[in-house]
Amino acid sequence: MPDAITPELVDTAVALLRQAGELTLTYFRNPDLAIDRKGDGTPVTVADRAAERMLREEIENRFPDDGILGEEEAEKIGTSGRRWIIDPIDGTKAFTHGVPLYTNLLALEDSNGIALGVINVPALGETVYAGRGLGCFCNGAPASVNDHATVDGAYLTSSGLSPWSDDELLRAKGAGFNLRTWGDGYGYVLVATGRVEAMYDPKAELYDVAPMPVILSEAGGRFTAIDGDPSPARGSGLATNGLLHESTLAILRGEPTP
Repeated sequence: MPDAITPELVDTAVALLRQAGELTLTYFRNPDLAIDRKGDGTPVTVADRAAERMLREEIENRFPDDGILGEEEAEKIGTSGRRWIIDPIDGTKAFTHGVPLYTNLLALEDSNGIALGVINVPALGETVYAGRGLGCFCNGAPASVNDHATVDGAYLTSSGLSPWSDDELLRAKGAGFNLRTWGDGYGYVLVATGRVEAMYDPKAELYDVAPMPVILSEAGGRFTAIDGDPSPARGSGLATNGLLHESTLAILRGEPTP
């Protein structure tokens, strides 16, 4: 039987991801850092590859039967019914431009969905994490979404505005959202800790948003794709404080607001 989602397991995931974050910091703002391009044109660095390799080795040592899916290496198929999902640097563009909002992401998936999630912001010294039924925390203190109940005046952040359709952008602006680009994993940190109301990624891979369902749920908020499906594998991600979720979905989709 796979291990239960215990506080000790969450602590292990947090410790491993912080270790990976420290590794990425050794390359951060290094003028000699080489930037390669993957087949899809997105950037990748030695820091991405080294952090994922470290995480894979540590996870394989501790949980040899678990599967592992990461952004930079081939998937390892496990036999336990559990799978770790890694994004060694979420926000590589921010990382390569010396912007300290990049994150490291780690999630654990089991037969009931995402069971554990960690977002580490190494350059800011913040880690937000949650285990199913165990609550959400930021650096050891309980974390929760805010209770702002109206779209007007709410803050909606994103990893970037280029992936948005023009119609989405105009609808969000017209609805009264304050639009910002405190994005990538850090945007989800801001929602889960109550500093902003919503975070939207029109395009997202599984590893970009895998920790978000459990983190937002345990923080009292909500995560879905733009189609309303709660899976992180639907190609997009919307996180809110929960109170604004249906209204935000409707605005972004051009539907009547509830």
